[in-house]
Amino acid sequence: MVEGDGTVVASVRPTARERDRCPHCRRRCAGYDWGEGRRRRWRALDLGTTFAYLEAWAPRVSCHEHGVVVAAVPWARHDAGFTRAFEDQVAWLAVRTNKTAVAELMRIAWRTVGWICERVMAEQRAGRDLFAGLNRIGVDEISIRKGQRYLTVVVDHDTGGLVWAAAGRDKATVEKFLDLLGVERCKQLRLVSCDMASWITGPIAERCPNATVCYDPFHLIKLATDALDDVRREVWNEARRGGQKQLAAELKGARFVLWKNPGNLTERQQLKLARVQQLNQRLYRAYLLAQQLRQIYRVPVDQAVALLDAWLKWARRCRLEPFVKLARTITEQRPGIEAAIRHGLSRWGVRRPAGQASDRLSAARAAPPADRR
Repeated sequence: MVEGDGTVVASVRPTARERDRCPHCRRRCAGYDWGEGRRRRWRALDLGTTFAYLEAWAPRVSCHEHGVVVAAVPWARHDAGFTRAFEDQVAWLAVRTNKTAVAELMRIAWRTVGWICERVMAEQRAGRDLFAGLNRIGVDEISIRKGQRYLTVVVDHDTGGLVWAAAGRDKATVEKFLDLLGVERCKQLRLVSCDMASWITGPIAERCPNATVCYDPFHLIKLATDALDDVRREVWNEARRGGQKQLAAELKGARFVLWKNPGNLTERQQLKLARVQQLNQRLYRAYLLAQQLRQIYRVPVDQAVALLDAWLKWARRCRLEPFVKLARTITEQRPGIEAAIRHGLSRWGVRRPAGQASDRLSAARAAPPADRR
């Protein structure tokens, strides 16, 4: 049937096998009444630019377990005003783009996208156990909003999928995940990659007796970069206070040259680095220490352990306080660092799904709450 505004309405009814079933348990139930006594409509996928609807009676049934409820229909989820195919497409688009684009493409309200995603997610989670078979996980935090708003995420390294996420960045948040995981499944964990934050490592050590903690390479390299930057600032401040304006001017702007991988330096940056070597041996020694530490993740395991031993000996006697302090930290946390090298775990396996979750949250916040069609 085509209405006056061009909308297409198709009258449908469930097959005999699908009639009179509870929408929750799917059991066949006794009929109760015809509901509100009128036919109900469900928005279907558009026919080009034309709106399309399915129309059918919505009787109620009496379920022994769930009471009087509207009978299930095979083309839509319970309490939905859209067909299953329509909601599945909206959910698929929501994963790959922002809410505003989905709302405009599907011609629905901005808030409706969120409600549809909740229904689809609830149905998918009901038939899946995201915690089943967890052996190697990664725990990390991501910033989701200005003002120190963080999300703690847990990723399965074997599947690469996001397992769990919750607002917060503290010990209580990690313990909440371990409570959901349960005692037996905590014992099944073998490897956990994370940074050196005690609010992650503490609960893992207490609740997961068989898990080996692997400190991700990114965090260790960041500590080395911070130590290098401390030396750079110290050298620059000494030159400035000592009236060595020429030296201070030449060292200014060397920050990114010192941070960058040697293989990615431009010709101009290579000249800048060579100039740093001529001007200040202490700063250049700090640069070499930072670059040498990166190499432990680029060589085979046995060579990496030997290289780490050599690096620690060098750092302890380098007479650069930030690197001496870093050597002490690495010595204290060495088991976790070596475990990451041996098992090849890093935060990059966590960051991709975590970044996707952050993108979805950012897209949701960016979408305007107007246009309530």
